[in-house]
Amino acid sequence: MTKLILVRHGQTEWNSSGRYQGQSDVPLSERGKQQAALLRDHFPVTQVDAIYSSDLCRARVTAETIAARFGLPVHLEPAFREISFGDWEGLTYEQIVGGWPEGMANFQKHPDIMQIPHGETFAEVQQRGMARLRELLTQHAGGTFVVTCHGAILRTILCTFLGMPLANVWRLRQFNTAVDIVTIGDDGFPMVELLNSTAHLPADML
Repeated sequence: MTKLILVRHGQTEWNSSGRYQGQSDVPLSERGKQQAALLRDHFPVTQVDAIYSSDLCRARVTAETIAARFGLPVHLEPAFREISFGDWEGLTYEQIVGGWPEGMANFQKHPDIMQIPHGETFAEVQQRGMARLRELLTQHAGGTFVVTCHGAILRTILCTFLGMPLANVWRLRQFNTAVDIVTIGDDGFPMVELLNSTAHLPADML
């Protein structure tokens, strides 16, 4: 049995202000650092073999905080970066609606076919993320490893394991520092055992 622990990064100032981050390298806020420390101190497993992270600093610092508990290095993986929001990066929902009303409507209602202006599709994100993740699942077969990344790519990964079409990607909630656990049997069959868990966070830190 292989255990995969998926973690979303801690909060950033752009999360708080509702700005679309994408691949902009936005650091954790002080609150995000506190969330990561709480996760480190209340991590759901006691044994981890390896830790991987998106190379964007908000995910990397979250991963490094967790890694300190286990004395492990963090392996940086560009394949686990957030979806590129292209022309929308740094903008708020209101600004995007004002400039691309049809685009934002499709982004929410038809994410499986939406093309973000000069950005990525969810299918492209799913493909690059799962290609690397499948390699790691083979490499760590029978072990436990962590991948720290971002809300949109996490949703595409979970859609894969749940057998859900990307049209339903927004039905999956992912809070900052939320934990998902997937176990993969020797037959390759995945089971999602934990989804969007914030058990490590008090109510005022969500």
